[in-house]
Amino acid sequence: MQGRLIGAHMSIAGGLQNAPLAGERFGCTAIQIFSKNNHQLSAKPLTVQEIESFRSAVAKTKVAVPLAHCAYLINLASPKSDNYKRSLASMKSEVERASQLSVPYVVLHPGSHTDSGVAEGIVRIADAINRIHEGQKTKEPMILLECMAGQGSCIGSTLEELLQIMEKVKDQNRIGICIDTCHLFAAGYDIRTGESFAKILDRFDELIGLDRIKAFHLNDSKKGLGSHVDRHEHIGQGEIGLEAFRFLLKEDRFAQIPMVLETPKNDDGSWDMMNMETLRSLI
Repeated sequence: MQGRLIGAHMSIAGGLQNAPLAGERFGCTAIQIFSKNNHQLSAKPLTVQEIESFRSAVAKTKVAVPLAHCAYLINLASPKSDNYKRSLASMKSEVERASQLSVPYVVLHPGSHTDSGVAEGIVRIADAINRIHEGQKTKEPMILLECMAGQGSCIGSTLEELLQIMEKVKDQNRIGICIDTCHLFAAGYDIRTGESFAKILDRFDELIGLDRIKAFHLNDSKKGLGSHVDRHEHIGQGEIGLEAFRFLLKEDRFAQIPMVLETPKNDDGSWDMMNMETLRSLI
């Protein structure tokens, strides 16, 4: 992979330490994990053994950058007080767990305003991130806002919405962006050619700054441009096609930015291997 940080989301079944070990078998130099059950807001605290086993496994492999993805149930834009409080507590836990595991980035779906309005939702998201930062004992991990497809009342499907959240975060050194190619495309940004992708990146640089991109999710899309439907597909087998991924993988500005697959999986891992081989062929 010519020194690139490329990999896939890896399961933590059987223990957190199994994720980097599985990543090693697929030739990953970056991986993404859930640090707990991704369909629950709460979890038991990590034990010393779990922390040490994960750190040791990462150190023994070629995985240079592990990412953590937050639980899907977290909604920091929720106007409902109880849900907001539970989401905030869960997000604090996600950040703490990542810190304990020495994971530098935590990827967050910004949230859904559930008809309370985008502006109010953005304020709630930023306020939550500021509260988390105030209570953080360490500077890492950095929270990465993931760009969204724009389904329903989800916030973060436009560059402008991402910018508005980031502008309200007090500590600019602890907030970044994760670009999901499927989400970006489904939100209406045409990235099917290197030329069109470059134009979108130029706009991103103008508004937010390319240096704020700290990770990529590499996913093709089952649905078309501007569909606002979040359905991932194997690389080159969806509506985006291969050219966008070839462009990204050869873009020197992202040579040291982790890029992880979130493409469909099967039990024996052969689909992950297939997608990794596709990425290798593009380089």
